[in-house]
Amino acid sequence: MELVIGNKNYSSWSLRPWLLLSHFDIPFDEIKVLLFEENTHQHLAEYSPTFKVPVLIDNDITVWDSLAICEYISEAYLKGKGLPESQSDRAICRSYCAEMHSGLEFLRTAMPMNCRASRRVHLDDKTLKDIHRVDGMWQDALNRHDGEWLFGEFTIADCMFAPVASRFATYQIDISDTSQQYVDRLLTLPSMRRWYESALKEKEVIGEDEAGTDID
Repeated sequence: MELVIGNKNYSSWSLRPWLLLSHFDIPFDEIKVLLFEENTHQHLAEYSPTFKVPVLIDNDITVWDSLAICEYISEAYLKGKGLPESQSDRAICRSYCAEMHSGLEFLRTAMPMNCRASRRVHLDDKTLKDIHRVDGMWQDALNRHDGEWLFGEFTIADCMFAPVASRFATYQIDISDTSQQYVDRLLTLPSMRRWYESALKEKEVIGEDEAGTDID
């Protein structure tokens, strides 16, 4: 099985399925395609029907899009454990994942994932609304379930929100104590630490994702 990803410092969508595979120790080969390079499109054409990352290649099956890949991994390799056990929690978990996947665009635009940076950015009202929404979602899920993760056990939802945790750390975002503890748990997860170790070694710079002002 192969997972095609982009730059680890910047590619939030690549992190999501990579984290699910890594957390559950599912063997896979990592193929990195550097983004926004002269030959990026040519390299992605070898793997991706959309010319985007991530892409999962499992024998004769090719799956693209982070959420679709995570759902496939859960079904094919985890006996469904990528989602909560109860039907109601599975429904809410999928709602969390879908909202992250299709919404929160102001947060994602104002605060690009940048593992190497420690910065401040201007937060307009729309971005603050997205931040408060995420904070509230996290508090609600964490307060309703026993365990360290949004739905008790580690699920796809934690993978979908991992890049947001990274963003909150990069840009020093003030959130509730409950959510901050969740961010700290995510960022100290062994698989997340491995991702960060690789990201910090990368030298490439994508200018449009270098938002904000450095914190001294």
